[in-house]
Order: sequence, then C-alpha cells, then structure tokens
Amino acid sequence: MTVESTAARKPRRSAAGKTGTTGSKAAGTTGTRRATAKKPTDAQPELVQLLTPEGKRVKNAEYDPFVADITADELRGLYRDMVLTRRFDAEATSLQRQGELGLWASLLGQEAAQIGSGRATREDDYVFPTYREHGVAWCRGVDPANLLGMFRGVNNGGWDPNSNNFHLYTIVIGSQTLHATGYAMGIAKDGADSAVIAYFGDGASSQGDVAEAFTFSAVYNAPVVFFCQNNQWAISEPTEKQTRVPLYQRAQGFGFPGVRVDGNDVLACLAVTKWALERARRGEGPTLVEAYTYRMGAHTTSDDPTRYRHDDERVAWEAKDPIARLRGYLESETDTNEGFFAELEAESEALGRRVREVVRAMPDPDHFAIFENAYADGHALVDEERAQFAAYQASFADVDVEEGE
Repeated sequence: MTVESTAARKPRRSAAGKTGTTGSKAAGTTGTRRATAKKPTDAQPELVQLLTPEGKRVKNAEYDPFVADITADELRGLYRDMVLTRRFDAEATSLQRQGELGLWASLLGQEAAQIGSGRATREDDYVFPTYREHGVAWCRGVDPANLLGMFRGVNNGGWDPNSNNFHLYTIVIGSQTLHATGYAMGIAKDGADSAVIAYFGDGASSQGDVAEAFTFSAVYNAPVVFFCQNNQWAISEPTEKQTRVPLYQRAQGFGFPGVRVDGNDVLACLAVTKWALERARRGEGPTLVEAYTYRMGAHTTSDDPTRYRHDDERVAWEAKDPIARLRGYLESETDTNEGFFAELEAESEALGRRVREVVRAMPDPDHFAIFENAYADGHALVDEERAQFAAYQASFADVDVEEGE
C-alpha cells in the first residue's frame, strides 16, 4: 500500500472572523478550546493504490492478483469507459444550462471509482445507485440517454431495473443501502451465487438508514458491498465535519471489514471491488469500500462550490485526474498509439451529439399517467385528485383561448 496525501484545505473563518471551530469546554478551564485546522502535513490513512497520479504502476501483494490477468485491450476499455462517461456527463451539464434538463448531478472527477467498481461486477450481481452513478450505469449497459428522462421530467426512471440488474436512481439520501441489504438477504436465502453493491456518498454515511443497513447486513451476513464515494464534500459540508475517523473505519464497529482505496485509480478500484464482491459471494458477509476521491465540479447544477471551497484545492486534485493517470500508463507501458485516442475523441463527440438529439426529441409525458398505478384496483381519493387535476389543466386552455381572442 502507498500513502497519498491530499492538498490541505485553507482554514475557514467563523462569523467572528477567527479560524477554527468551537469545541467543548475542557474540564477545569474557564475558556473554550478551538479545534486545530487541518495542516498540509497532516497524515492521511493508508489507501490501496496501484497507479500513481503520474501513471506509474505500484505493486501490492494483496490486491495485485485481482488484476494480474488484465490485458492492454481491457485497460484501453477502462480508459474508453471513463472518457465517454465524462463526455456524457459534460453534455448533460450543458443541456441543463440550456434549459433542457431541470437538474443534473455531475460525476466529474469520480470516473475511476465508478468505472473500476462497475466493471468488477458480474452480470448476475445487483446494483443500487444514488443519483450520480452515471459511470456505473454505463458499465451495466444502461443507455445514457435513459438516465436523462428523470432529470428532464418526462419519466420516473427511464429503464427497467431488472433488465440490467441496475436499480432506479434514488434521490432520498442513503435509503438505497437498506434496499440493497434487504435484496442481499433475499439472495442469501435463495442460495444464489451473486452479490449486491450499494453506492452512496460521504454525506449519506451520516444518515441513520446507512447505519441500519450496516447493522442488518452484519447480523445477517448479507452478501453486500457498501461502496462509499468519498468526494469530501456533502454539498457544502466537508467530511471532517461529519466524522472524527476515516469513513472506512466505521465498518469495524459493525463487525465487518472496511478498506480505503484511491478513488482516482481505476485499477485499484477494480481490484478492491473484485475482492469485496468475491468475499460476499463466498458467504463472508459485507464490506465497506471507501473510494477516496474528489468532486471537481458542483454538487448539482444548482450549487456554487466557489462559495465554500478554494480553487487551489480543486487545482491540486486536477493533478490527480483519473483519466490522465490511466492515459499516462497506457502511453508508457502498452502499445497504445495516438490513433486510439483520436478514434476515441471522435466517438466521444458522436456520443455528445446523440445525447443532445435524444433529449430534445423526448415526448412530453401523459399528465394523467401518475394516477394510473397508485392503487391496483382504484381508489376514490385518487379519482377525486384526478378530477381536480383535470380541471386545473383545463383552466390553461381557457386562458389560451382568451389570449387568442
């Protein structure tokens, strides 16, 4: 294992204009003690890393076996996955800015965590995402255009979860970890040789649902991997305001292992997730994987990260870009030539054009479809609400007629 320190954040100032946060009053003293701001020399916990930010291979006796047989073509496939996922993500962000989408949650900077873990899954495994797992959806064969319907407001999901074993996006923070645990418990009872993986962020790790999922999965030895993408910011709250210990260490208190992996290293994410999933399939229970990465952009397109974090932090993490890291390795250690990158660039642009065309061609939804499946046999209250909504819709037609006159 290697230790990769992160760029320190500048200390924030309180309303009184002093750095630090107010702590508890020490016994026998008359003043309050303030927490010390993070220093550039503060040591970070060890993390699994197989590729350095410069694209150099690092040996790791424990996890090397899980990627020992990976070929140059497969490495190029991982690179392609990350590039096309980033292109799709950038196009979706642009579409939102142009008014074509109501909202978008970007994955910029988290491509390695998602592609590495997503490619570690088997077809019969089941994935429970949040609302940012565009790269994992890509790995599971979900058409990128289908991800956009919900954000455009024309459907409530856009794909059949069972066709790709990829659940619908979950907006309620942390609830999908309980869904994943229940599904994994069912798999165990059925005796199936498959596993479940649940994605969530560092902010969700503070939710009670996640703690409950940890408890149930540990007690029932459920075959589930909890994959936490620690991008260090829960909207505007940094991780150090949510936990006093590294997130992966929380697993110890629930009785199962946790591991921190370099979330910008696609090879390490692939290896660690393979290990955790195989562990689950052998009946050894849950694992918590903390992918230590960074959200380079905004939390969503409604967020302005410049209000709560410094540019130098982002610049420091851009030097650890997951795509540049793998490209460096491909160029120095494989026979990958410029033709590959040029073809991929053309494929990337074609994907962007297709996404734009598909989104703008999406038909408006049936306004009354929402009432059809609320109850299997109908309900008087739903009938009343449908009638009220119909009258509301009809009122707009009256306005249009008056304006036309």
